[in-house]
Amino acid sequence: MAEVSVTKKACTVNPLKMSQPAGGALAFMGIKDSMPLFHGSQGCTSFGLVLFVRHFREAIPLQTTAMSEVATVLGGYENVEQAIVNISNKQRARLIGICSTGVTETKGDDVDGYIKEVRAQHPELSDVSLVYVSTPDFKDAFQDGWEKTVAKVITTLVKPRPADAPRNSRKIAVLPGCHMTPGDLDELRDIIESFGFDPLFLPDLAGSLDGHIPDDFTPTTLGGISLEEIADLGDAFYAIAIGEQMRTAAEALKQVAGVPFQLFDRMIGLLPNDEFIAFLTKISGKPVPNKIKRQRGQLVDAMLDGHFHIGGKKIAIGAEPDLLWDISSFLVDMGCRIDVAVTTNLSPVLERMRCESVLVGDLEDFEKMAPGCDLLITHAHGRQAAQRLQIPFFRLGLPIFDRLGAGHITTVGYRGARDLIFDIGNMFISNAHVAKPDTWYPHPAGDLEHDAHAPAAAH
Repeated sequence: MAEVSVTKKACTVNPLKMSQPAGGALAFMGIKDSMPLFHGSQGCTSFGLVLFVRHFREAIPLQTTAMSEVATVLGGYENVEQAIVNISNKQRARLIGICSTGVTETKGDDVDGYIKEVRAQHPELSDVSLVYVSTPDFKDAFQDGWEKTVAKVITTLVKPRPADAPRNSRKIAVLPGCHMTPGDLDELRDIIESFGFDPLFLPDLAGSLDGHIPDDFTPTTLGGISLEEIADLGDAFYAIAIGEQMRTAAEALKQVAGVPFQLFDRMIGLLPNDEFIAFLTKISGKPVPNKIKRQRGQLVDAMLDGHFHIGGKKIAIGAEPDLLWDISSFLVDMGCRIDVAVTTNLSPVLERMRCESVLVGDLEDFEKMAPGCDLLITHAHGRQAAQRLQIPFFRLGLPIFDRLGAGHITTVGYRGARDLIFDIGNMFISNAHVAKPDTWYPHPAGDLEHDAHAPAAAH
C-alpha cells in the first residue's frame, strides 16, 4: 500500500490538474445536441475552450453566461436566463448543461432556483433539458467534475423504473471514466458487441469527438448518446462502470432504475481484460470469440517481447487518480518500478498503488522528484520537465496538444495494451544509450541500430 500525501505549497507552480468545470463540460460533450454552459466569466470559458480545441483539434461547443463584476455581486439570474434563451433559440440545443465556476460558487448563486424561474417565465422552452452541476474550480479536479456530471445526468434524465421491471437482454449501459479516449470507447464497443450486446455509452465521446466530418454544420455537439437513449437507459440488462470515479454514477443508475452494475477500476493489461472478458462471457452465456482469443495471444507475446526493454525501468507518472492507478498497475505488471507518482486529488484507489508513496501535487513536484527515472509519463504540459531533465517522455492523458491523434490513443483491451507495450518499448529502444567506443559492448537485446555503429575493434 502506498503512503498518500498532499503538497503543502502555498500555490501551484506548474499545474498538473485541470478544473472541475472542464471535466463537467467534457461529459456534456458526449451527449447529442447538447451545449455545455459555464456559469462564470468569459475567461473561464475561453481557457477551457482553448484546452479542448488544442487536444481534440475539433470545433468545440462551449458557451458562457459572461458574468461581469457587477453581475457577480448582484446575482446572475439575468445572465443565466439570457444564455439559456439564446442557446435554445439560436443554436437549437436540446440539452443545456450548466457547470458552475469559482466566481459564481463564491457568490453563492442558486442556479437550481434560477432554472425553476426560467421554466416558469419561458414555457416555450419546455422541450429543452436543463441540467445543472455544482463544479467549483477552487476544489477537486477534472475527474471529479466528470463524475458529478454523469451522476447528475442520470438522476435528472433517466426515467425511473422498478428494480424488477423487464429488461432488454441485449442492452448494456457503459459508464466510462474521463480517462477513456474516443479510441478506447470504440475498442470497448467492438469487444462488447462481439458478445451479442448493444452497448450505450454515457457519455459517448466516440460519437462526438472522434474526429469525423459531419454532413452539415451544427453549433451543438456532433454526436454522442441521444436524450431518448439516456431516458431509456433504465431498461439496460447490466451497467459496466469503468474507473472508481464512475461508482457514483453506477449507483445512481441502480437507485433510479434498478440496473445492476459491475465496476472495473482497471482496463489496461492482461489481468484486467481477462476479468472483463470473463464477465462478458458470464452475463452473455456465449464463448469468447476467436478473434479475442487471438488478440490475447498477441498481448502475451508482446509482453514477452517487451519485458526485455521495459522490465526494471524506473517510471515517473503524473495523472488523474484513475489513470494513474491503471497505467501504473500495468507497468508494475511489466516489471517496472514506480518511483514517482503524482496526482490531482484524493481517491480510494491511491492507497492501493504498488509504490512507496503518492503525492497530490503539481508538475513542479513531479519534476523535482523525477531525476534518476528512465521515463516520464504525463500529459503534454510535462514536456518542459522532460527537456530539462533529459528523460524520455511518453504523453498520456489530457491535454496532448503537441501531437496528432490524441483522441485515438487506445490503451484498453488486449489490442490497446499490446500497442502500448510496443510504443513504450520502442521509446526505450530509440533512446538507448550509445556508449563510447572504448567502452562499447554488444546490446543484450540485439539493438541492431547501435550494433551497426559499433567500432570493428569491439567485435
